[in-house]
Amino acid sequence: MNRPAEFRRLILAWYRKHQRRLPWRENPSLYQTVVSEFMLQQTQVKTALGHFERWLERFPDFDALAEAPEAEVLKHWEGLGYYNRARNLHRLAKAVAVMDPIPRTPEAWQSLPGVGPYTSAAITSIAFGARAACVDGNVVRILSRIQADDTQYRDSTAAAAACASLAEELLDPDNPGDHNQAMMELGATVCSRRRPLCAACPVVTFCRAAETGNPEAFPRFVSKKIEKQEVTRLWCRRGDSLLLYKSAAGSRRLAELYELPQPAHLGLPNAISEGLGPPLARKVRHITRFRISETIYAYPAKHLKLPANKNGLEWVSGERLDRITLSGPHRRWVRELLAEEGSAAR
Repeated sequence: MNRPAEFRRLILAWYRKHQRRLPWRENPSLYQTVVSEFMLQQTQVKTALGHFERWLERFPDFDALAEAPEAEVLKHWEGLGYYNRARNLHRLAKAVAVMDPIPRTPEAWQSLPGVGPYTSAAITSIAFGARAACVDGNVVRILSRIQADDTQYRDSTAAAAACASLAEELLDPDNPGDHNQAMMELGATVCSRRRPLCAACPVVTFCRAAETGNPEAFPRFVSKKIEKQEVTRLWCRRGDSLLLYKSAAGSRRLAELYELPQPAHLGLPNAISEGLGPPLARKVRHITRFRISETIYAYPAKHLKLPANKNGLEWVSGERLDRITLSGPHRRWVRELLAEEGSAAR
C-alpha cells in the first residue's frame, strides 16, 4: 500500500478522538484485556458490557478465577453463549496463575487454552506492546474494502489469512495496541457490514471499494446453506418445580448446561406432541449455520415416567432455578412461560 505511515497517523488520530468508552479501556490491565477478548470473540460489545462488570466483581483477577469451581464460572458466563470460551478462560487462568514470568509474545500465548492467532495478537499488543497485527472480522472488512478484493473466500478464517500480510504492513510499530484497537473500532462503528459510514471514515481516501460506490460488496464469501432443524421441547411442572435436562459433561456444545427436555430424553417418541394440544410457545434461534425452530408443549407430570437412570433429567425447584446454568435462550423462555403462568393464576 502507498503511504502506510499516513494511514497509521489518520486512523490513530481518529481512534484517540472517537473511541467508545469501554470498561476494559478505562483502567486497562492484562486480566481485563484477556477477559474482554474472550467475551468479544463471538459476542457483540453491547451484550458483553453488563457481563464484564459482573464478572470482575466475582472474579477480579487470574487467581480468583483459577480458584473458582467450574460450575460457578459457567453460571457467571450465562447469557454470553459459546460456553467453551468460559471453560477455556478458566483453564487459562489456572495456567497463568502459576506462571512466572507471564509470557509476553503472541507465540507463547497461543499455547494457552482458547487462544488463537487473533486473540494472542490482541492480548499481547494491547498489554505488552507486541508488534502483532490483529485480523478479526472487522479488520478483514476494512482491508478487503481498501483493496476492493473480489476474491470469494470460503470462510472468515481463510479471509483473515489472506489479509494478514497487509495487516502487518499497516501495523503501527510504535503504537501496536492502539492501532489494533483503532482498526477494530473503525470496523465496528464506521466500516460496518451494512450501510458503512464512508463520509465519516478517516481513511476513506485509501479505499478502492468506496470509489466503486458499493463498499457493501466486500468482502466476498461463498454462500453457506442454512440448515433448518425442528426441535420439540416439553414443559413439565410438579408443584413449583420444573423438569429440566442437564447435558452430559462430554457434550460438545452445551456440556453440563440445562435446557427444557426433548421427548427422547423422557423415552417418548417425538410424535407425542400431536396429542398435547396447541403449543405453549414457538421459538427460533440461530447457532452458526443452523436455524433451529423449537416448539414447547405442556406435558402433564402425572403421565411422566422418568427413565431408571434419570438420563440427565432433574426436577428443579423455583428457588434453585436462578442458581443453575441454563442456556441463554432457555433462560429467557423459562422466565416468559413462568410469567405467563403467574398471570393466568391471578
